Amino acid sequence: MSTYKNLKTLVARLRDDLNNSTKALSLVLVYAYNRTGKTRLSMEFKDAGKRKTQKNPTGTPDTLYFNAFTEDLFVWENDLEGDSVRRLQLNEKSSFFNAMTELALDETIAQYLSRYADFDFDFAYKEVQQGKETVSKPDFVSFRKGDQTNIKVSRGEQNIFIWCIFMAICERMLDGHQSYQGKKYLYIDDPISSLDDNNAISVACDLAKLLRRAAARKDGAGAPAPIKVIFSSHHALFFNVMCNEMGRKIDDAPSVDHRRYFLHRPSGDGTYTLQATQDTPFFHHVATLAELQRAADPNKGKLYTFHFNALRSVMEKTASFFGHPSMAFCLKGLDNQEDRALFNRALNLLSHGAYAINEPTEMGEDNKELFRRILREFVTRFEFALPGAVPAPTPAPSPAPQK
Repeated sequence: MSTYKNLKTLVARLRDDLNNSTKALSLVLVYAYNRTGKTRLSMEFKDAGKRKTQKNPTGTPDTLYFNAFTEDLFVWENDLEGDSVRRLQLNEKSSFFNAMTELALDETIAQYLSRYADFDFDFAYKEVQQGKETVSKPDFVSFRKGDQTNIKVSRGEQNIFIWCIFMAICERMLDGHQSYQGKKYLYIDDPISSLDDNNAISVACDLAKLLRRAAARKDGAGAPAPIKVIFSSHHALFFNVMCNEMGRKIDDAPSVDHRRYFLHRPSGDGTYTLQATQDTPFFHHVATLAELQRAADPNKGKLYTFHFNALRSVMEKTASFFGHPSMAFCLKGLDNQEDRALFNRALNLLSHGAYAINEPTEMGEDNKELFRRILREFVTRFEFALPGAVPAPTPAPSPAPQK
């Protein structure tokens, strides 16, 4: 495990991984749960690639990226006055759309979209003044399905459409389109917000194919010219599918040289840790339990009300894994019937409060002790191995049940 004092030093490490003179990697996979700073990391990586340096004296951007900022370039317009022309508005000021007219992306976007959704789309273009030139840029997108036009799509459908645009642009980048001659890296952060698990698997498999192509890319003379990739996600299923797809051989194609990391911000400040996960993807529930165990440490940890939400979520996922519909399955393993009732009541009541993640509220002492008891019983009963976690504190003995 390595520690980095800020995002700048962490980015330097990731770029070194991709450009190591001894064994350069084609791909780095990063798993981190929400609020770790994945989006900020992707922006720092992008910014590092456009700073003027000896190797890049003109400051030419070297990274094509997808993250929350990319999704923010698209804003839904409901046409409140006419209630008819519903559309997805594109931000004309962004350079992301500069080459879309000449790229002729519609067919490629449609091919990707047909795998995940059953609606069609139409781009509308307009002339935009850029400096002394007038260029044609996409203005908005409208959607249709069968005979219905200007339909409203769901947030998940909207996000998958945006992702299809990005995938189509990546195709042109790998084709060597002149608009992307200076790009050496792809940085993709959490591309599947609002997607169900079925679409998550489909998107991961399609993305894996694209990244294999990026790793095997050659220039016009046939010399290796790979596009290096950083991929980060908080979604356990998506991350695990990506790890499996990139780590296996397909036909005659070898597995892609890559490295897998678990990114963590242990103290909530600007310090980050990067832990190699080697051959086994780092599962979200294990990462969450390790974090909860650190938070429950009476000496160094700090428990907040939202930690009950996290613990309940892990217990529900565990029950689902064993084929049971609710977390009651996890509580049935406890010997003490009174504890089962108490823990069930606490998890139901204390995990449904309006707890703000950005303005967390610390638990009261009674709830802290109760949380530690539930966590300890759960981890012990299901024999979780938590890497990098402190030992669970021993709770005070429960009173004997009354006869």
